[in-house]
Amino acid sequence: MKYLSFLLLIILIPPCGAMDQPNIIFVYTDDQAPWALGCSGNPEAHTPNMDRFFSQGATLKNCFVVTPVCSPSRSSLMTSRYGTEVGVTDWINPREEPDHGLDPKYVTWPEVLHDAGYKTAMIGKWHLGTAPEFHPFKNGFDVFRGFLSGGNKVEKGEFEIDGETVKAKGLTVDFLTDQAIRFLKEDHGDQPFLMCMHFRSPHAAWLPVGESDWAPYEDLDPTIPNPDYPDLDTERVKQKMREYLASTTGVDYNFGRILREMNNLGLTENTIVVFTSDHGYNMGHNGIWHKGNGHWITKAMRDADRETRQRPNMYDNSIRVPAAIRWPEKIQAGIEVTETIDSLDWYATLLSLAGVELPEGVTLHGHDFSPVLKGEQIDWNNDLHGQYSMHHYTQTHLRMYRTPEYKLVRDYKRDGFDEFYDLRLDPAEHINQIASEAHQEKIAELDKKLTTEMEKIGDLVHKE
Repeated sequence: MKYLSFLLLIILIPPCGAMDQPNIIFVYTDDQAPWALGCSGNPEAHTPNMDRFFSQGATLKNCFVVTPVCSPSRSSLMTSRYGTEVGVTDWINPREEPDHGLDPKYVTWPEVLHDAGYKTAMIGKWHLGTAPEFHPFKNGFDVFRGFLSGGNKVEKGEFEIDGETVKAKGLTVDFLTDQAIRFLKEDHGDQPFLMCMHFRSPHAAWLPVGESDWAPYEDLDPTIPNPDYPDLDTERVKQKMREYLASTTGVDYNFGRILREMNNLGLTENTIVVFTSDHGYNMGHNGIWHKGNGHWITKAMRDADRETRQRPNMYDNSIRVPAAIRWPEKIQAGIEVTETIDSLDWYATLLSLAGVELPEGVTLHGHDFSPVLKGEQIDWNNDLHGQYSMHHYTQTHLRMYRTPEYKLVRDYKRDGFDEFYDLRLDPAEHINQIASEAHQEKIAELDKKLTTEMEKIGDLVHKE
Protein backbone atom coordinates (compact mmCIF):
# COMPACT_ATOMS: atom_id res chain seq x y z
CA MET A 1 0.00 0.00 0.00
CA LYS A 2 2.84 2.38 0.84
CA TYR A 3 4.41 1.53 -2.54
CA LEU A 4 1.17 2.41 -4.41
CA SER A 5 0.87 5.67 -2.48
CA PHE A 6 4.44 6.55 -3.42
CA LEU A 7 3.70 5.91 -7.10
CA LEU A 8 0.59 8.08 -6.95
CA LEU A 9 2.62 10.84 -5.34
CA ILE A 10 5.19 10.72 -8.16
CA ILE A 11 2.44 10.85 -10.80
CA LEU A 12 0.74 13.85 -9.18
CA ILE A 13 3.91 15.90 -8.74
CA PRO A 14 4.33 18.33 -11.69
CA PRO A 15 7.53 18.29 -13.74
CA CYS A 16 10.63 19.39 -11.89
CA GLY A 17 10.65 23.14 -11.32
CA ALA A 18 7.23 23.77 -12.93
CA MET A 19 5.70 25.16 -9.71
CA ASP A 20 8.82 27.16 -8.91
CA GLN A 21 9.45 28.68 -12.31
CA PRO A 22 8.79 32.41 -12.34
CA ASN A 23 6.07 34.06 -14.35
CA ILE A 24 7.35 36.71 -16.76
CA ILE A 25 5.69 39.99 -17.73
CA PHE A 26 7.52 41.86 -20.48
CA VAL A 27 6.25 45.44 -20.71
CA TYR A 28 7.24 47.07 -23.99
CA THR A 29 6.34 50.68 -24.69
CA ASP A 30 6.42 52.24 -28.14
CA ASP A 31 8.79 55.16 -28.88
CA GLN A 32 9.70 55.91 -25.26
CA ALA A 33 12.96 57.67 -24.51
CA PRO A 34 14.73 57.34 -21.15
CA TRP A 35 14.45 61.09 -20.67
CA ALA A 36 10.65 60.70 -20.55
CA LEU A 37 10.71 59.38 -16.97
CA GLY A 38 10.80 61.29 -13.73
CA CYS A 39 13.37 58.91 -12.27
CA SER A 40 15.75 59.75 -15.11
CA GLY A 41 16.02 63.27 -13.75
CA ASN A 42 13.20 64.90 -15.71
CA PRO A 43 10.99 66.71 -13.16
CA GLU A 44 8.43 67.52 -15.86
CA ALA A 45 7.68 63.85 -16.62
CA HIS A 46 4.84 62.66 -14.38
CA THR A 47 5.58 58.92 -14.14
CA PRO A 48 5.12 57.88 -10.50
CA ASN A 49 4.48 54.18 -11.23
CA MET A 50 7.47 53.81 -13.52
CA ASP A 51 9.64 55.70 -11.02
CA ARG A 52 8.56 53.42 -8.18
CA PHE A 53 9.09 50.31 -10.29
CA PHE A 54 12.61 51.35 -11.29
CA SER A 55 13.48 51.76 -7.60
CA GLN A 56 12.23 48.23 -6.84
CA GLY A 57 14.55 46.33 -9.17
CA ALA A 58 17.65 46.73 -11.29
CA THR A 59 17.91 49.75 -13.57
CA LEU A 60 19.86 49.19 -16.77
CA LYS A 61 21.50 52.57 -17.21
CA ASN A 62 23.01 51.80 -20.61
CA CYS A 63 20.40 49.76 -22.44
CA PHE A 64 20.17 50.09 -26.23
CA VAL A 65 18.42 48.64 -29.24
CA VAL A 66 20.30 47.64 -32.38
CA THR A 67 17.89 49.30 -34.84
CA PRO A 68 16.08 52.55 -33.98
CA VAL A 69 12.70 51.85 -35.59
CA CYS A 70 9.76 49.57 -34.76
CA SER A 71 9.68 46.32 -36.77
CA PRO A 72 13.40 45.48 -36.99
CA SER A 73 13.85 46.32 -33.32
CA ARG A 74 10.98 44.00 -32.42
CA SER A 75 12.33 41.20 -34.62
CA SER A 76 15.74 41.53 -32.94
CA LEU A 77 14.13 41.38 -29.51
CA MET A 78 12.25 38.21 -30.43
CA THR A 79 15.10 36.38 -32.18
CA SER A 80 18.36 37.84 -30.79
CA ARG A 81 19.40 38.40 -34.39
CA TYR A 82 19.86 41.47 -36.57
CA GLY A 83 17.17 42.69 -38.94
CA THR A 84 19.33 42.00 -41.99
CA GLU A 85 19.51 38.34 -40.93
CA VAL A 86 15.76 37.84 -40.57
CA GLY A 87 14.71 40.06 -43.48
CA VAL A 88 13.14 42.88 -41.43
CA THR A 89 15.19 46.04 -41.90
CA ASP A 90 12.63 48.86 -41.70
CA TRP A 91 9.14 49.30 -40.27
CA ILE A 92 6.67 47.02 -42.02
CA ASN A 93 4.04 48.89 -44.04
CA PRO A 94 1.13 46.43 -44.38
CA ARG A 95 -0.38 48.38 -47.27
CA GLU A 96 2.77 48.20 -49.37
CA GLU A 97 4.26 44.98 -47.91
CA PRO A 98 1.31 42.67 -47.10
CA ASP A 99 3.46 39.55 -47.47
CA HIS A 100 6.34 40.78 -45.32
CA GLY A 101 6.97 39.71 -41.72
CA LEU A 102 9.03 37.70 -39.27
CA ASP A 103 9.47 34.20 -40.65
CA PRO A 104 8.44 31.60 -38.02
CA LYS A 105 11.49 29.53 -38.92
CA TYR A 106 13.38 31.78 -36.52
CA VAL A 107 12.78 30.45 -33.02
CA THR A 108 11.60 33.20 -30.66
CA TRP A 109 12.15 33.15 -26.91
CA PRO A 110 8.36 33.12 -26.27
CA GLU A 111 8.30 29.95 -28.38
CA VAL A 112 11.05 28.39 -26.26
CA LEU A 113 9.14 29.26 -23.08
CA HIS A 114 5.92 27.90 -24.60
CA ASP A 115 7.62 24.61 -25.39
CA ALA A 116 8.95 24.51 -21.82
CA GLY A 117 5.41 24.60 -20.42
CA TYR A 118 4.63 28.31 -20.18
CA LYS A 119 1.21 29.75 -21.05
CA THR A 120 2.11 32.59 -23.41
CA ALA A 121 0.17 35.73 -24.27
CA MET A 122 0.83 38.62 -26.62
CA ILE A 123 -1.16 41.72 -25.71
CA GLY A 124 -0.98 44.85 -27.86
CA LYS A 125 1.12 45.84 -30.85
CA TRP A 126 2.76 43.09 -32.95
CA HIS A 127 4.07 44.88 -36.10
CA LEU A 128 5.90 41.82 -37.38
CA GLY A 129 3.59 41.01 -40.26
CA THR A 130 -0.17 40.94 -40.85
CA ALA A 131 -0.40 37.82 -43.03
CA PRO A 132 -1.53 34.60 -41.28
CA GLU A 133 1.92 32.98 -41.58
CA PHE A 134 3.42 35.74 -39.38
CA HIS A 135 0.74 35.71 -36.69
CA PRO A 136 1.79 35.59 -33.02
CA PHE A 137 0.25 32.12 -32.91
CA LYS A 138 3.01 31.03 -35.32
CA ASN A 139 5.69 32.55 -33.10
CA GLY A 140 5.06 30.86 -29.78
CA PHE A 141 1.97 32.57 -28.35
CA ASP A 142 -1.16 30.82 -27.10
CA VAL A 143 -3.16 34.02 -26.70
CA PHE A 144 -3.28 37.15 -28.87
CA ARG A 145 -5.26 40.25 -27.95
CA GLY A 146 -4.08 43.27 -29.88
CA PHE A 147 -3.36 44.44 -33.41
CA LEU A 148 -1.03 43.06 -36.06
CA SER A 149 -0.10 46.24 -37.93
CA GLY A 150 2.07 49.06 -36.66
CA GLY A 151 -0.64 51.65 -36.19
CA ASN A 152 -3.99 51.96 -34.50
CA LYS A 153 -6.28 54.72 -33.35
CA VAL A 154 -5.61 56.39 -30.01
CA GLU A 155 -9.23 55.71 -29.11
CA LYS A 156 -12.02 53.58 -30.55
CA GLY A 157 -9.51 51.33 -32.25
CA GLU A 158 -10.05 47.92 -33.81
CA PHE A 159 -8.41 44.82 -32.34
CA GLU A 160 -8.15 41.09 -32.71
CA ILE A 161 -9.28 39.52 -29.44
CA ASP A 162 -8.99 35.74 -29.28
CA GLY A 163 -9.64 35.44 -33.00
CA GLU A 164 -12.53 37.91 -33.11
CA THR A 165 -12.52 41.51 -34.36
CA VAL A 166 -13.50 43.92 -31.60
CA LYS A 167 -13.98 47.69 -31.74
CA ALA A 168 -13.00 49.39 -28.49
CA LYS A 169 -15.06 52.21 -27.04
CA GLY A 170 -12.39 54.06 -25.08
CA LEU A 171 -8.69 54.85 -25.19
CA THR A 172 -6.44 52.19 -26.71
CA VAL A 173 -3.98 52.34 -23.80
CA ASP A 174 -6.80 51.57 -21.35
CA PHE A 175 -8.35 48.86 -23.53
CA LEU A 176 -5.09 46.96 -23.96
CA THR A 177 -4.46 47.13 -20.22
CA ASP A 178 -7.94 45.68 -19.64
CA GLN A 179 -6.93 42.74 -21.84
CA ALA A 180 -3.70 42.27 -19.89
CA ILE A 181 -5.51 42.29 -16.55
CA ARG A 182 -8.04 39.82 -17.91
CA PHE A 183 -5.18 37.46 -18.80
CA LEU A 184 -3.64 37.83 -15.33
CA LYS A 185 -6.97 36.88 -13.73
CA GLU A 186 -7.44 33.77 -15.84
CA ASP A 187 -6.85 30.32 -14.38
CA HIS A 188 -3.46 29.21 -15.65
CA GLY A 189 -3.52 26.06 -13.59
CA ASP A 190 -0.04 24.91 -12.63
CA GLN A 191 1.52 26.60 -15.65
CA PRO A 192 3.86 29.54 -15.27
CA PHE A 193 2.96 32.26 -17.73
CA LEU A 194 4.61 34.79 -20.02
CA MET A 195 2.69 37.94 -20.87
CA CYS A 196 4.20 40.32 -23.43
CA MET A 197 2.42 43.63 -22.85
CA HIS A 198 3.21 45.78 -25.89
CA PHE A 199 1.67 49.23 -25.48
CA ARG A 200 0.93 51.42 -28.50
CA SER A 201 1.83 54.57 -26.56
CA PRO A 202 3.62 56.96 -26.50
CA HIS A 203 3.76 56.56 -30.30
CA ALA A 204 2.29 59.51 -32.22
CA ALA A 205 -0.51 60.47 -32.58
CA TRP A 206 -0.58 61.21 -28.85
CA LEU A 207 -3.98 62.80 -28.29
CA PRO A 208 -6.51 62.30 -26.87
CA VAL A 209 -5.36 61.25 -23.44
CA GLY A 210 -7.20 60.92 -20.16
CA GLU A 211 -8.00 64.17 -18.34
CA SER A 212 -5.74 63.30 -15.40
CA ASP A 213 -2.90 62.46 -17.80
CA TRP A 214 -3.16 65.84 -19.52
CA ALA A 215 -3.50 67.83 -16.29
CA PRO A 216 0.26 68.03 -15.42
CA TYR A 217 1.03 69.48 -18.86
CA GLU A 218 -1.94 71.71 -19.67
CA ASP A 219 -0.22 74.88 -18.42
CA LEU A 220 3.36 73.64 -18.66
CA ASP A 221 5.97 75.62 -20.52
CA PRO A 222 8.19 72.59 -21.12
CA THR A 223 11.94 72.60 -21.04
CA ILE A 224 13.33 71.61 -24.44
CA PRO A 225 16.77 70.06 -24.98
CA ASN A 226 18.26 72.27 -27.71
CA PRO A 227 16.54 75.66 -27.41
CA ASP A 228 19.36 77.44 -29.26
CA TYR A 229 19.45 75.08 -32.23
CA PRO A 230 19.47 77.27 -35.39
CA ASP A 231 15.98 77.96 -36.79
CA LEU A 232 14.37 75.53 -34.32
CA ASP A 233 10.58 75.56 -34.45
CA THR A 234 10.34 76.08 -30.70
CA GLU A 235 6.56 76.39 -30.64
CA ARG A 236 6.08 73.03 -32.34
CA VAL A 237 8.70 71.33 -30.15
CA LYS A 238 6.97 72.53 -26.98
CA GLN A 239 3.53 71.45 -28.15
CA LYS A 240 4.78 68.01 -29.19
CA MET A 241 6.67 67.68 -25.90
CA ARG A 242 3.50 68.32 -23.89
CA GLU A 243 1.51 65.80 -25.90
CA TYR A 244 4.27 63.19 -25.82
CA LEU A 245 4.73 63.44 -22.06
CA ALA A 246 0.96 63.26 -21.52
CA SER A 247 0.82 60.07 -23.58
CA THR A 248 3.69 58.66 -21.51
CA THR A 249 1.77 59.49 -18.34
CA GLY A 250 -1.16 57.51 -19.77
CA VAL A 251 1.14 54.49 -20.07
CA ASP A 252 2.37 55.10 -16.53
CA TYR A 253 -1.17 55.05 -15.14
CA ASN A 254 -1.94 51.77 -16.88
CA PHE A 255 1.38 50.21 -15.94
CA GLY A 256 0.38 50.99 -12.36
CA ARG A 257 -2.92 49.19 -12.91
CA ILE A 258 -1.04 46.05 -13.96
CA LEU A 259 1.31 46.20 -10.97
CA ARG A 260 -1.59 46.67 -8.55
CA GLU A 261 -3.49 43.75 -10.07
CA MET A 262 -0.40 41.58 -9.68
CA ASN A 263 -0.35 42.46 -5.99
CA ASN A 264 -4.06 41.74 -5.62
CA LEU A 265 -3.61 38.32 -7.22
CA GLY A 266 -0.54 37.42 -5.18
CA LEU A 267 1.70 37.31 -8.26
CA THR A 268 4.34 39.86 -7.33
CA GLU A 269 6.89 37.70 -5.53
CA ASN A 270 7.36 35.05 -8.20
CA THR A 271 7.01 37.18 -11.32
CA ILE A 272 9.86 38.71 -13.30
CA VAL A 273 8.72 42.06 -14.67
CA VAL A 274 10.70 43.81 -17.39
CA PHE A 275 9.98 47.37 -18.47
CA THR A 276 11.61 48.72 -21.64
CA SER A 277 10.84 50.19 -25.07
CA ASP A 278 11.33 49.32 -28.74
CA HIS A 279 13.64 52.34 -29.25
CA GLY A 280 14.25 55.85 -28.02
CA TYR A 281 13.02 59.23 -29.21
CA ASN A 282 14.13 62.74 -30.12
CA MET A 283 12.13 65.85 -29.29
CA GLY A 284 14.09 68.78 -30.63
CA HIS A 285 17.41 67.07 -29.88
CA ASN A 286 19.87 68.06 -32.60
CA GLY A 287 17.03 69.82 -34.41
CA ILE A 288 14.91 66.72 -35.06
CA TRP A 289 11.95 64.86 -33.63
CA HIS A 290 10.96 61.19 -34.02
CA LYS A 291 13.34 58.19 -33.97
CA GLY A 292 15.85 56.63 -36.39
CA ASN A 293 13.79 57.89 -39.31
CA GLY A 294 13.71 61.33 -37.70
CA HIS A 295 12.34 64.60 -39.10
CA TRP A 296 13.86 68.04 -38.99
CA ILE A 297 11.78 70.34 -36.79
CA THR A 298 13.07 73.67 -38.00
CA LYS A 299 10.92 76.50 -39.31
CA ALA A 300 12.36 76.10 -42.79
CA MET A 301 11.17 72.47 -42.90
CA ARG A 302 7.55 73.09 -41.86
CA ASP A 303 6.15 72.60 -45.37
CA ALA A 304 8.85 70.36 -46.84
CA ASP A 305 8.00 66.95 -48.28
CA ARG A 306 8.67 63.89 -46.16
CA GLU A 307 11.94 62.85 -47.79
CA THR A 308 13.39 66.36 -47.61
CA ARG A 309 12.62 66.77 -43.94
CA GLN A 310 13.83 63.31 -42.93
CA ARG A 311 17.02 62.96 -40.93
CA PRO A 312 17.96 59.25 -40.70
CA ASN A 313 20.16 58.76 -37.66
CA MET A 314 21.70 56.46 -35.08
CA TYR A 315 21.82 59.06 -32.32
CA ASP A 316 21.89 57.75 -28.76
CA ASN A 317 18.49 59.36 -28.23
CA SER A 318 17.15 57.02 -30.91
CA ILE A 319 18.84 53.81 -29.75
CA ARG A 320 18.95 54.22 -25.96
CA VAL A 321 15.89 52.89 -24.10
CA PRO A 322 14.63 52.93 -20.53
CA ALA A 323 15.00 49.49 -18.95
CA ALA A 324 14.48 47.92 -15.56
CA ILE A 325 13.87 44.40 -14.31
CA ARG A 326 12.23 43.41 -11.02
CA TRP A 327 12.09 40.02 -9.31
CA PRO A 328 11.57 40.40 -5.57
CA GLU A 329 13.98 38.44 -3.35
CA LYS A 330 16.02 37.45 -6.43
CA ILE A 331 17.18 40.84 -7.74
CA GLN A 332 18.28 43.45 -5.24
CA ALA A 333 16.11 46.54 -5.27
CA GLY A 334 17.72 49.79 -6.32
CA ILE A 335 20.81 48.45 -8.05
CA GLU A 336 22.12 50.17 -11.17
CA VAL A 337 23.70 48.16 -13.96
CA THR A 338 26.14 50.29 -15.95
CA GLU A 339 27.24 47.65 -18.46
CA THR A 340 26.10 48.16 -22.05
CA ILE A 341 23.07 45.91 -22.55
CA ASP A 342 21.23 45.65 -25.86
CA SER A 343 17.95 44.21 -27.07
CA LEU A 344 19.65 41.06 -28.35
CA ASP A 345 20.54 40.14 -24.76
CA TRP A 346 16.99 39.66 -23.42
CA TYR A 347 16.57 36.26 -25.14
CA ALA A 348 19.38 34.44 -23.32
CA THR A 349 18.87 36.35 -20.08
CA LEU A 350 15.16 35.63 -19.65
CA LEU A 351 15.61 31.94 -20.47
CA SER A 352 18.42 31.76 -17.91
CA LEU A 353 16.33 33.44 -15.20
CA ALA A 354 13.45 31.07 -15.95
CA GLY A 355 15.72 28.02 -15.80
CA VAL A 356 14.89 27.08 -19.39
CA GLU A 357 17.60 25.70 -21.64
CA LEU A 358 18.23 27.03 -25.12
CA PRO A 359 17.27 24.52 -27.84
CA GLU A 360 20.08 23.09 -29.91
CA GLY A 361 20.83 24.75 -33.21
CA VAL A 362 19.42 28.18 -32.37
CA THR A 363 21.70 31.09 -33.27
CA LEU A 364 21.82 33.99 -30.81
CA HIS A 365 23.97 37.12 -30.86
CA GLY A 366 22.92 38.32 -27.43
CA HIS A 367 24.42 37.20 -24.14
CA ASP A 368 23.07 36.26 -20.73
CA PHE A 369 23.51 39.20 -18.34
CA SER A 370 21.68 37.55 -15.44
CA PRO A 371 24.93 37.17 -13.40
CA VAL A 372 25.26 40.96 -13.46
CA LEU A 373 21.79 41.25 -11.93
CA LYS A 374 23.00 39.07 -9.07
CA GLY A 375 25.99 41.30 -8.42
CA GLU A 376 28.54 38.98 -9.99
CA GLN A 377 31.57 40.24 -11.87
CA ILE A 378 31.78 38.75 -15.36
CA ASP A 379 33.64 39.56 -18.56
CA TRP A 380 31.38 41.81 -20.60
CA ASN A 381 31.90 43.61 -23.87
CA ASN A 382 30.51 47.14 -23.63
CA ASP A 383 30.73 47.79 -27.37
CA LEU A 384 27.56 48.01 -29.45
CA HIS A 385 26.94 47.18 -33.11
CA GLY A 386 23.80 48.61 -34.73
CA GLN A 387 22.22 48.92 -38.16
CA TYR A 388 19.38 50.59 -40.04
CA SER A 389 18.70 50.01 -43.74
CA MET A 390 15.90 52.48 -44.33
CA HIS A 391 13.77 51.93 -47.46
CA HIS A 392 10.68 54.04 -46.84
CA TYR A 393 11.21 57.43 -48.51
CA THR A 394 14.90 58.05 -47.74
CA GLN A 395 17.20 55.14 -48.67
CA THR A 396 20.05 54.31 -46.28
CA HIS A 397 22.42 51.60 -45.16
CA LEU A 398 23.37 53.00 -41.76
CA ARG A 399 25.83 50.88 -39.80
CA MET A 400 27.15 51.82 -36.39
CA TYR A 401 29.85 50.79 -33.96
CA ARG A 402 29.73 52.35 -30.51
CA THR A 403 32.02 52.10 -27.50
CA PRO A 404 31.38 53.94 -24.23
CA GLU A 405 33.79 56.63 -25.49
CA TYR A 406 33.23 56.90 -29.25
CA LYS A 407 30.68 56.25 -31.97
CA LEU A 408 31.19 55.66 -35.69
CA VAL A 409 28.25 55.70 -38.13
CA ARG A 410 28.72 54.75 -41.78
CA ASP A 411 26.09 55.17 -44.51
CA TYR A 412 26.95 52.72 -47.25
CA LYS A 413 24.05 53.91 -49.39
CA ARG A 414 24.67 57.67 -49.44
CA ASP A 415 27.95 59.51 -49.82
CA GLY A 416 28.83 62.24 -47.36
CA PHE A 417 26.68 61.07 -44.45
CA ASP A 418 29.27 59.31 -42.26
CA GLU A 419 29.56 60.47 -38.65
CA PHE A 420 31.97 60.15 -35.74
CA TYR A 421 31.36 61.41 -32.21
CA ASP A 422 33.65 61.70 -29.21
CA LEU A 423 31.12 60.73 -26.53
CA ARG A 424 33.51 61.64 -23.72
CA LEU A 425 33.40 65.33 -24.64
CA ASP A 426 30.21 65.42 -26.67
CA PRO A 427 27.66 62.96 -25.24
CA ALA A 428 24.79 64.80 -26.96
CA GLU A 429 26.45 64.19 -30.34
CA HIS A 430 26.39 67.79 -31.49
CA ILE A 431 29.73 67.82 -33.34
CA ASN A 432 30.45 65.40 -36.16
CA GLN A 433 34.21 64.73 -36.08
CA ILE A 434 34.39 62.44 -39.12
CA ALA A 435 36.79 64.80 -40.92
CA SER A 436 38.92 65.59 -37.85
CA GLU A 437 42.58 64.74 -38.36
CA ALA A 438 42.94 64.15 -34.63
CA HIS A 439 40.43 61.27 -34.72
CA GLN A 440 41.44 59.39 -37.88
CA GLU A 441 43.29 56.64 -36.00
CA LYS A 442 40.29 55.98 -33.75
CA ILE A 443 37.93 56.12 -36.73
CA ALA A 444 40.04 53.50 -38.51
CA GLU A 445 40.00 51.31 -35.41
CA LEU A 446 36.21 51.44 -35.09
CA ASP A 447 35.78 51.00 -38.82
CA LYS A 448 37.72 47.74 -38.66
CA LYS A 449 35.60 46.51 -35.74
CA LEU A 450 32.42 47.49 -37.56
CA THR A 451 33.43 45.63 -40.71
CA THR A 452 34.28 42.54 -38.66
CA GLU A 453 30.88 42.53 -36.97
CA MET A 454 29.07 43.04 -40.27
CA GLU A 455 30.89 40.15 -41.90
CA LYS A 456 30.09 37.87 -38.96
CA ILE A 457 26.36 38.18 -39.73
CA GLY A 458 26.71 38.20 -43.53
CA ASP A 459 25.93 41.90 -43.85
CA LEU A 460 28.02 42.85 -46.86
CA VAL A 461 26.55 46.24 -47.84
CA HIS A 462 30.02 47.75 -47.44
CA LYS A 463 31.13 45.76 -50.46
CA GLU A 464 28.31 46.84 -52.77
